[in-house]
Amino acid sequence: MKYLKFIVFICCVLQGFSSLAETPIILTDHTKVYNVGKNLSVYEDQSGNESFQQVLAKNAFEANNDPNPNFGITQSAYWLKFSIENKTDAERLLLLIENPIIDEIDFYQYDANGQLIAQKLGEHFPFDKRKIDQSNYIFQLNLSNSATPSTYYLRVKSNDQLQLPIFIGTEEAIYKHSSQRDLLFGIYAGIILIMMIYNLFVYISVKDNSYIYYVLFILFVGLSQATLEGFGFQFLWPNFRWLAVNSTIIVPVFSGITTGLFMKKFLQTKLVAPHLDKGISLFIASYFIALAACLIGKNHLALQLLHVIGAIGSLYALSVGYSIHKMGIRSGRFFLIANVIFLLAVVVFVLRNVNVIPYNTFTSFVLELGSAFQVSLLSFALADKINTLKREKELSQEMALSAAKENERLVKEQNVLLETKVTERTLELQNTNSELNNTLSQLKDTQSQLVEAEKMASLGTLTAGIAHEINNPINFVSSNVRPLQLDIDDLFAVISKYEELDSTQNVEEKLQEIERFKKQIDLTYVGEEIKMLLRGIEDGASRTAEIVKGLRNFSRLDESDLKITDIHECIDSTLVVLKHSIPANITIEKDYQADKLIECYPGKLNQALLNLLNNAIHAIAKNDQHLSHTIKIKTLNDEEVMKISITDTGVGIPEEVKERIFDPFFTTKDVGEGTGLGLSIVYNIIEKHQGKIEVSSILKEGTTFTLLLPIKLKTKPNQSVNEIINT
Repeated sequence: MKYLKFIVFICCVLQGFSSLAETPIILTDHTKVYNVGKNLSVYEDQSGNESFQQVLAKNAFEANNDPNPNFGITQSAYWLKFSIENKTDAERLLLLIENPIIDEIDFYQYDANGQLIAQKLGEHFPFDKRKIDQSNYIFQLNLSNSATPSTYYLRVKSNDQLQLPIFIGTEEAIYKHSSQRDLLFGIYAGIILIMMIYNLFVYISVKDNSYIYYVLFILFVGLSQATLEGFGFQFLWPNFRWLAVNSTIIVPVFSGITTGLFMKKFLQTKLVAPHLDKGISLFIASYFIALAACLIGKNHLALQLLHVIGAIGSLYALSVGYSIHKMGIRSGRFFLIANVIFLLAVVVFVLRNVNVIPYNTFTSFVLELGSAFQVSLLSFALADKINTLKREKELSQEMALSAAKENERLVKEQNVLLETKVTERTLELQNTNSELNNTLSQLKDTQSQLVEAEKMASLGTLTAGIAHEINNPINFVSSNVRPLQLDIDDLFAVISKYEELDSTQNVEEKLQEIERFKKQIDLTYVGEEIKMLLRGIEDGASRTAEIVKGLRNFSRLDESDLKITDIHECIDSTLVVLKHSIPANITIEKDYQADKLIECYPGKLNQALLNLLNNAIHAIAKNDQHLSHTIKIKTLNDEEVMKISITDTGVGIPEEVKERIFDPFFTTKDVGEGTGLGLSIVYNIIEKHQGKIEVSSILKEGTTFTLLLPIKLKTKPNQSVNEIINT
């Protein structure tokens, strides 16, 4: 370890002697800023990891002849050495490096006691670590009291363009130099801010999305320049080191993206040149690739991609502007001129970087100057677009006015002819209207007749059911009347013989004769037969009364108000009416699961059930008569809805017919067999009950009609059927 320290000491001594041999920078004018470039010695550390002692030990510095060294985009670290001899009265000098986007910059100098002092700055460190609040890097120089020049060392490393304009001067000279630069950028920032605010207000006025894209374009163009000049790190993200290191990639990426979006909107490329629009979209996607490379830590690759995309994209933007201009679109001309100016500024900037033209105030701010001209011209272009639209609107208004006058003339010429035609047409329409009224009246009469026919058909079914159902018990009663009459005659004959008894005659003989007569007529059997016949008559009368009661329940003609009704009673009374119409091969299956009463208009609901059951019987009649069929009636309910389903095993309903079955006068029966109003009446009745009807059918298998009725209607308590219908 002692030997290593000795070797370092010897190297420092030798380095000091070698510095005497080098040409130092001699400062004589305290008002002047001196360029250090040609007085530098440079050493490239390709590994980027060598320490100060290792670099001194190698002593491999080489002289530099460029006034502003430019090392390009590299991953190497560069060591710079220079000597200063101060012949001014100033006791304090400053070192200025005019490249604010260096990632790592280390400054080494010796104090008066010969101790090495290292100051580490760069975008990897917070901005407030700097002793001097400037966007560029400024270091204070410790001057030795001896007459010999003082030697200083710099180590720089960056993923960005590594160009090093280095200046030395007094505080007064350096601050004056920097303030001039800050003033120029302040003017540029003011232009950008004014353009943003102005175009934002224009957008609020005209509601044209082009201005929003333009404001975003200006914002990121301005941010890009602020980032390259170090003001982004100084004022916007001074303590966000990750963004400070990557901002020179991220901000230009968004600048490129917003530029592409503005081009698409401003030049309307999607509408006028779709093939060029796809090229712009491709460049926007390329910027996202560069952004992705940056986010995964490939900054060197991202920066190279950014330069390639920017170079090719600038040329492509010129070609797009030229193509749009050749189409005769004024916005293309403005866009082309603005981008030519900015591209010339970029060319000057690149030539300065490669030392073809000198580094001075103009070449340092040529990008900001070109950018200011670009955004100003594009702002004028947007204003010109508004004026163009205004002129086009005025022209279209003039054309519309001219067309309106021409139309007015034509209208006046046609008025006379039209009046004649209108008179003739009015007479024709009056005649046609009269004919239509007559036809409508006839249709209404026909409709009324058909409705009455449907009612009569239902009445016929009801009458036939009544006749058939009552006929059986009446026949039973009438067949018992004759035997009963004979038995009563026998009783009266016995009574008559008892009345003929005379106490003056031989009573005993008469009584024996009566007994013989009683045995002859079998009086005991006659009594039993009378009782049997009376029971039969009583049963027939009871059956007749039961049928009449069922018919009364079905018709409910005396009930026009809402009633709380047992739905099963409604179904059973309807089946009583239809009993005679149900063929022997049809079985009625009842599955009554409902356990609640329903609020309804019973007479109307019975009519709906009658029509549905009639349809089921007719549907089965069209199927094979030799097979057994069923009509299944099922009821269910929950707290609010009563569900009644009637399923038959008939022929089914085709899909094209199912859509029309509830239409008035639509029927699939033969002529004379139906009016087509049955299901229409059912639909209206269910609708008046605030319910709905569903139909499902499979051809040759059967059909199910499902009625969904509310348990309680949302109507007035005493509202009648007629009131419901009128409503």
